[in-house]
Amino acid sequence: MNWKIASALGALSLAAVASQANAADLAARPYTKAPPMIAAIYDWSGFYIGANGGYGSSRNCWNQTVGFAPGVAEGCHDATGAVAGGQIGYRWQSSAFVFGLEGQGNWADLSGQNASTVAGVANRTRVDAFGLITGQVGYAWNNALLYVKGGAAVTSNRYRGIGTGGLAGAEFDGANDTRWGAAVGVGLEYGFAPNWSVGIEYDHLFMGRHDVTLTANGALAPVGTFSRTDSIKQDVDLITARINYRFGGPVIAKY
Repeated sequence: MNWKIASALGALSLAAVASQANAADLAARPYTKAPPMIAAIYDWSGFYIGANGGYGSSRNCWNQTVGFAPGVAEGCHDATGAVAGGQIGYRWQSSAFVFGLEGQGNWADLSGQNASTVAGVANRTRVDAFGLITGQVGYAWNNALLYVKGGAAVTSNRYRGIGTGGLAGAEFDGANDTRWGAAVGVGLEYGFAPNWSVGIEYDHLFMGRHDVTLTANGALAPVGTFSRTDSIKQDVDLITARINYRFGGPVIAKY
């Protein structure tokens, strides 16, 4: 055999052996899995500010204690209407539990009246503002938060005695009242972006019973003279939609 042919055959044999060795080495290498997926965990911690709006209903029961019909229960009515305002607060999250403090202030237009048991008079109530200072405790499922709240409430009220029949619409007497009470509520909030959330909330305000002294406005007696004193009991129910912007960090990425 020609030495050139022998050399060529030898080179081919060495190449085949090297190729088989490389293939065996590759087959022996362990399989490496892809990195695990990262789950985004929503973080509710931080200061936030927001706006709210919705509907309110205030139950008001008047009982005259001093005046032209002392001891008369004059009846009850619901003062209903729209509410709108804002809130500011701070939350901190520990595991799935979320704790917070919040202050809320709202304009309101809740009004209503009923015919008093005293002939010729209707009693009217208007709630024109309220505020809440509350603490919160909640449980978060990532970017969904269910919470309960409780604390103090304040309402601003206007009470008026209104004529009926031939004097319909004429104001006989009136008083303004600011009262403090307690508030409880429950809400559900959803984070739709790293710093934005929307929610819905229900609150009940226990405003108690206050003695309110109404004075004449000139229709039947000189302006400012004593007219009557009524013990007025008030409760308020509110349902509002909310949107908040949180001044916190981004969502937390965890394996």
